[in-house]
Amino acid sequence: MVILKTVVWVACLAPLARLVFKGLSSGLGANPIEFITLSTGTWTLVLILATLSITPLRRLSGQNWLIRLRRPIGLFAFFYSCLHFTTYIWLDKFFDLSEMIKDIAKRPFITAGFLGFVLMIPLCATSTAGAVRKLGGRNWQRLHRLVYITAAAAVIHFWWKVKADHRLPLIYGLVLMVLLLSRLIGRSRAGIRVTGD
Repeated sequence: MVILKTVVWVACLAPLARLVFKGLSSGLGANPIEFITLSTGTWTLVLILATLSITPLRRLSGQNWLIRLRRPIGLFAFFYSCLHFTTYIWLDKFFDLSEMIKDIAKRPFITAGFLGFVLMIPLCATSTAGAVRKLGGRNWQRLHRLVYITAAAAVIHFWWKVKADHRLPLIYGLVLMVLLLSRLIGRSRAGIRVTGD
């Protein structure tokens, strides 16, 4: 398990290492801020979907140890969302609140992205075993269903941001739909087993 967790850490930090390398070697293109924003946003979405895929993979494979990977991957998703948000408010808007408000009014995709970011904060804050004990398992599970809204907001954010070619956000949207359907099917099967129908 230690080796596997190390692999997860290395894999999740690889996009950041790539960004740093490209930054140091002048490889961020003509618009470095846009490159960083797109990269951190993409990896946020990829890792959110990876987090949601853990439960279906565990059910299909019967490998219960996979659940231990959900927390680190989810925390890395939040880490990249923080980088994404920081890039926007610092490098793009230079902490100019009035400009950000104008931007939100003109570009709804920013509102969707901000919603997804805000909803990730309580998920991150309650990701520890201590938080599970304090909230109680059932309440913790209810709270962490916010990840579904977070994922949907992230997909919408990406879809609305893209002006012409929607193929990539469509792929992410389809992946999210498959993951959500797999959860619904899993719950309905569990209900059938419990009731004996």
